[in-house]
Amino acid sequence: MRIKFNAPVTLTFSLLCTVVYFGNIFFLNNLIPFFTVSDSVNWSNPFSIATLVTHSLGHASVEHLLGNLTFILLLGPIIEEKYGSSNTVFMVIFTALVTGLVNVFFFNTGLLGASGIVFMFILLVSFTNVSSGQIPVTFILVATLFVGKEVLNALQENQISETAHIIGGICGSIFGFTLGSGRST
Repeated sequence: MRIKFNAPVTLTFSLLCTVVYFGNIFFLNNLIPFFTVSDSVNWSNPFSIATLVTHSLGHASVEHLLGNLTFILLLGPIIEEKYGSSNTVFMVIFTALVTGLVNVFFFNTGLLGASGIVFMFILLVSFTNVSSGQIPVTFILVATLFVGKEVLNALQENQISETAHIIGGICGSIFGFTLGSGRST
């Protein structure tokens, strides 16, 4: 028996998140600005623009990192097998970009972490056994439970971006309906 690098996008993304987290500790929190999108972007600074996507690699605590990686490592290989590595990379980058842009244009807070991608994966995985033209009951239930919970949590004062979760879920839903059963590597 040999070990197989079965989900390259999922594993690479997870490794990058881990390297960023521990690299930030090693460099005494000096890396985290490169992995946090702030409430405004300096459109003339490439590093500032890059944070619209790189924020998904930064995490505030080991609990935050492990919570996201648990879902990413559980769901990512299923997504990657169903939709292919190229589509998975696109979906991860697109979801990170959209959550970053929504944060910049509508909120005055910073944003970091892969939670939007996690919620995209959660909603998208409910489409794995679907034929064209069908809406799976699992999607309806997952959307109701996960997105409904985030809407309720958004009413509370906390340090969590429920909006990023909801945007990620919306992205996962859109990808599930548009990509359907298609696969490309």
